[in-house]
Amino acid sequence: MTAGPPSGTEVRRDGLHRVAPGRDALIGSRGGRRPGRGGEVVPPAEFRSYYGRAVIKPPVWKAHNIAGYLFLGGAAGGATLLAAGADLTGRPDMRRAARLVSAGATGLSLAVLIADLGKPERFVHMLRVVKPTSPMSIGTWLLSGLSPLVAVAALDEVSGLLPRRWADLVGRLARPSRLAATAIAPAVTTYTGALIANTAVPAWHGAYRELPYLFGASALAAAGGLVAAASPTSEAAPARIAGIAGSVAAQLLDRAVHRRLGMLAEPLTKGRSGRLLRASRWCAGAGIALLTASAVRRSRTLGVAGGLALAAESALTKFGYFHAGTASAADPKYTVVPQREHAPATPA
Repeated sequence: MTAGPPSGTEVRRDGLHRVAPGRDALIGSRGGRRPGRGGEVVPPAEFRSYYGRAVIKPPVWKAHNIAGYLFLGGAAGGATLLAAGADLTGRPDMRRAARLVSAGATGLSLAVLIADLGKPERFVHMLRVVKPTSPMSIGTWLLSGLSPLVAVAALDEVSGLLPRRWADLVGRLARPSRLAATAIAPAVTTYTGALIANTAVPAWHGAYRELPYLFGASALAAAGGLVAAASPTSEAAPARIAGIAGSVAAQLLDRAVHRRLGMLAEPLTKGRSGRLLRASRWCAGAGIALLTASAVRRSRTLGVAGGLALAAESALTKFGYFHAGTASAADPKYTVVPQREHAPATPA
C-alpha cells in the first residue's frame, strides 16, 4: 500500500502545509525514505498552464504607434506647462519654443493614435460618448481638447506670417486658449500611465500606483529637454531645471516599481524592454550632465545635446514599459502566480 502524508498534514496544489517535524510525505510502493528503497519525497508543485499558452491575450497595439503616443502626449502636456511658466516670467523665446513643441507633439500624438486605430472614423466614434470610468475615453477627450488650444497658441506666436484677418482672430482667441490648455495639461501628462495600468496586463496593472507619476515625470523630462534644446541659453533655465527634475524623479519612480513588484518586475529587466530601460538610464545621466554643463558654460551646443538626451530617455522609458507589458502578458506565470499568492488561504 502506498504511504500517504502524515496525519494532520494539509496537502495543497502548491505543496504540503503543517507538516509534522521530521516526517515527510512519500510516494512509492513501500514508502521508504532512502533512495532506491521504494519511495521518494513528493516534489514541490510546479506552475503550468494549458499547453503553455498565455492566460490573457497580449496587446495587439503596434509599439511605434502606442509607445510613440505615450511619449508624444506627455511631451505635449509638459511643454504646455513650460509655455505658461515662460509667459509668466517674461521669456518670449522660450515661450515660443514651448508652444511650438507642444503643438507639434500634440499633432503627432493624434496622428499615431489614429494610425493605430486603422481608420480615422474610429477616432470620431470614440468621441460619441464620455465615460468617466474609462481612462481611454477621458484621455481621448483630453487630447482632443488640448489639440486646438495649443494650435491657436502656436499660431499666435507666428501671427506675423498670417493674413491680417486671420491674425486678428487668432489674437482674440489666444489668451482663453492658453488658459484652457494650461488647465488641461497636467492631466494630459499623467493619464497615459493610468490608461495602461487600467488593463489586465500584469506588468502594467501591477505598477498602477507608480505609473501615472512615472509617466508624468518622464513627460516633464522630455518637455524640459526639448524646450531647452529649442530655446536660447539665456532663457532656458526653467526648462533645464524642469527637465533635470523630471528625469531624476522618473528614475527614482522606476526603481520603486522594480522594488515593489518583485517577480512582476522581471519583464522590465529582460530582453528588449531591459535593454531599452538600461539605455534610458544612460541617457538620463548624460542629459543631466550636459544640461548642467551648458548652464555653467552657457553653451548652446551642450544645451541642445543634453535636451535631446533627456527626450531620448523619456522615449526609451515609454517604449521599455510598453514592451515589458507585452512580454508579461505573453508569459502565463506573470498572470497566475501573483493571483495564487494573493488568493485567500484555504481553511484547515
